[in-house]
Amino acid sequence: MTQPSTLPTTATLLAPGQPDRIRSLLQEIGAQGWLLYDMGSHNPLAHRLLGLGKTTRRAFALFPDRGQPRLLHHAIEASAWRNWPWSRRSYSSWEELETELATLLDGLDRVAMETSPRSAVPTVDRVPAGVVELVREQGVDVMSSGDLITAFHSLWDAQGLETHLQASRILRETAMAAFGHAAAQAGTGTPVRERELMNWLREELARRGVTEQVACIVANGPQAADPHYDPDGPGEPLRRGALVLLDLWGGLTGGGIPADQTWMGVLGGPEDVTPRIQTLWEAVRDAREGAIAFMTERAGKGEPVQGWEVDRVARDLLRERGLDAWFSHRLGHSIDASLHGSGPNLDHLETRDERTLLTGVGFSVEPGVYIPGEVGIRSEVNVYWDEDGPRVTTPDPQDELLFFPTE
Repeated sequence: MTQPSTLPTTATLLAPGQPDRIRSLLQEIGAQGWLLYDMGSHNPLAHRLLGLGKTTRRAFALFPDRGQPRLLHHAIEASAWRNWPWSRRSYSSWEELETELATLLDGLDRVAMETSPRSAVPTVDRVPAGVVELVREQGVDVMSSGDLITAFHSLWDAQGLETHLQASRILRETAMAAFGHAAAQAGTGTPVRERELMNWLREELARRGVTEQVACIVANGPQAADPHYDPDGPGEPLRRGALVLLDLWGGLTGGGIPADQTWMGVLGGPEDVTPRIQTLWEAVRDAREGAIAFMTERAGKGEPVQGWEVDRVARDLLRERGLDAWFSHRLGHSIDASLHGSGPNLDHLETRDERTLLTGVGFSVEPGVYIPGEVGIRSEVNVYWDEDGPRVTTPDPQDELLFFPTE
């Protein structure tokens, strides 16, 4: 059967040459096939990679290490699979499903599926336990397809990188404008409140063309000790001398790769910063820069880097300063078409992410120190791994606390 002349832009696995790429990677990870399962977008990774239409019944697409891909779908859902270019079989009853599934898997000992041992990587853990049970009943072992997902779902193309860079620039400009707006309001004696500035940010981002996956955090001083702070009602007023954490994210209208940034600003001058705050800021900044330097050094030597290793570097740097107990989340999350993507995370706390940072992946680097009742400080930049190694995509990353005069 010939390849369709046009495919949904998300049907990555149906493009010419992809089965050969998959076969090569299957050999590397020790699997005899990649078995993608979906029903009604329960597995959004498979749904996107296969360019599916609406589905309401179970289906299995097998990309084996030998031979051509094969499909098993319900008899009433041929239209949802109209772009599938290889052989297919259908079923109607559950008995037929189990019989056909056995035929589909005949001769295989191990397949990769969107699972994660002990759900260590939730963004990859998409296949229901009962479906895994059905596969194992055929005498077939199931392993995680995490490395395949990285290679086929989470790598940025040139257009994705360009959209991310545009979004990054807009986010930074908007963040600086928001600090300036808050400082001006504080100077008039009518300070803006956290919720009000959040709404201002959303409106300004939309005006500048960032409307996809948009949200933000504005946290005043001690409120920032909650990493995902969301004010109850209008929130705290941002007065003169306030230390403000501003976290904002989103992508361009029409899609692409979103950006995610966190900035720390003072509504005032250096005289408003205590030695304690300065020390905490420098620790967070140095943890961020230390993690990036580690990746750069390893890339320069041609050595692979796994996500957990980068987290450990930043966490150890904070430990040296007695602050690691206050760093309560992973160092960074994958960024692909989704803000919290399905590629490797920089994580040795919430999970131990052993996936390799491949050329083409993107992620955040965002160490923080959160001391309840006192302060929260975070610095976040985004990184794209190009052919030479890690490239910081956030324009003019913050080196010192930012000051915004109120007069």
